[in-house]
Amino acid sequence: MIDTNQKPVGRRNFFKAAGLAGLSGALLTTVGVKSVRADFSSAAPFEDPNAIFTAALIAEDLATTFYYNALIGGVIQDKVLAGPGGSITSGQALNTNVNYLQAALTQEIQHANLLRTLLGSSSAASDPVQTFYIPAGAFDTLTPFLGLLDALENAFIGAYLAATRQFAFMSAQTASQSNQFANADRSHTFSAGELAYYAQVSASIMGVECEHRALGRVIGAMRPANNLTYEQTSGITNVFNGPNSAVAALTPFLTPSTGPAYSLQTALANQKTVSLASTGGLPPF
Repeated sequence: MIDTNQKPVGRRNFFKAAGLAGLSGALLTTVGVKSVRADFSSAAPFEDPNAIFTAALIAEDLATTFYYNALIGGVIQDKVLAGPGGSITSGQALNTNVNYLQAALTQEIQHANLLRTLLGSSSAASDPVQTFYIPAGAFDTLTPFLGLLDALENAFIGAYLAATRQFAFMSAQTASQSNQFANADRSHTFSAGELAYYAQVSASIMGVECEHRALGRVIGAMRPANNLTYEQTSGITNVFNGPNSAVAALTPFLTPSTGPAYSLQTALANQKTVSLASTGGLPPF
């Protein structure tokens, strides 16, 4: 369990302390959501770091909401999870498959906390999206739940792969010009070293999302669970800008017609009753 109200460490201390179309045709077919394409324009040859952080924060908040509601939903009573009549609080939580989901919830919350720090935000209450819309039945039984888990995690993997490449590109461009990279609004500048570190952190988070994907396949008894030689981009080329971005992929989950509404704040307020601790910190800067 973690403190979701922890104060951000600040951009400078963050470095000291360190010492999605992701939801493309396959996902939209799986969950029955029509693809909604959002078109964003960019005057820069690469994306704004704060825009990447913001898109990633929305994705992590969606993941937090998704895993929390799975842990309290009807799907938890499947025989491969807590079992008929079981719940997280009924003594069934020792089931290894349940523990995978509990730890994933914690990890997604921690990722979101990091992104808030980078954006200078002090509270999840100020996150840009507070309500997510998820297809009806996603948390009722195992098959739709695991289908959505797989699709979401593949999208997150694609988004962080794109972020890793973009930060690396920005770092190389900045270093070659012996200069600093500025946000589009000129509110902050980034050194080549900072941008390279963001690439490393993006890759670090992506690795954990890969674990979630594989463990979801373990729950579903899919063999082999680790079925990919290389992780894929799932069609994502950008994080924030364009029709093949993670932001465009997230659009169905921000649209009321997709399904029931689920509150981020409810998930955060109650996560301590269902989450498990996760260890490890950022890679060294």
